[in-house]
Amino acid sequence: MTDLILALDATEKKTALSIAEVCAPHIDAIKLGYPLVLSCGLAIADEMVEYDLPLIADFKVADIPNTNRLIAEQVFDAGFSSIICHGFVGKDSVTACVETSFECGGSCYVVAEMSHPGATGFFHGGAAEKIAELAMECGADGIIAPATRPGRVKVLRGIVGKRKILSPGVGAQGGDADTISKLVDGIIVGRAIYEAKDPAAAAQGFAHVRKV
Repeated sequence: MTDLILALDATEKKTALSIAEVCAPHIDAIKLGYPLVLSCGLAIADEMVEYDLPLIADFKVADIPNTNRLIAEQVFDAGFSSIICHGFVGKDSVTACVETSFECGGSCYVVAEMSHPGATGFFHGGAAEKIAELAMECGADGIIAPATRPGRVKVLRGIVGKRKILSPGVGAQGGDADTISKLVDGIIVGRAIYEAKDPAAAAQGFAHVRKV
């Protein structure tokens, strides 16, 4: 089974909650990033409790260890289940996120390679592989790898083994759900669902991957 994760980047609370409510039966988790949290605050997590879905804090945390730990503590205190951090900041910073996640009963995913075109300028040339290796050394639950480049996901799978891979870039960025769902543990879909005229129908349209 491949999880279907909604990247909910709507910036108006009422709209976001409405989308979450109608999509909830068709998805496995909701990923909240800066757009919604900066607009509504971390308390938005409390308002999504009724949908009974794991919440992933996609803040791509990338700071010194102490700051990473403080951010992670706030995330889990707010009710999130998982946090996403960057790996390029080094082992000590990643470890701070991983350890705090475990202490709070949550999980931590490390960005190995991003899904947009510009990511190839820095995440290639072995950098993504090194980050994936680092994530495993630090005990992270898994990595983030791009649905827009399935070949790269296959390479990174060889490094992380059975640890989870969550893959953004399906839909608006061009990633194909059917192709990538065979390679990863969760596909992340944003605009193709939350900007649709009928978000529930759009989510249902991707929900077949949950049976892969």
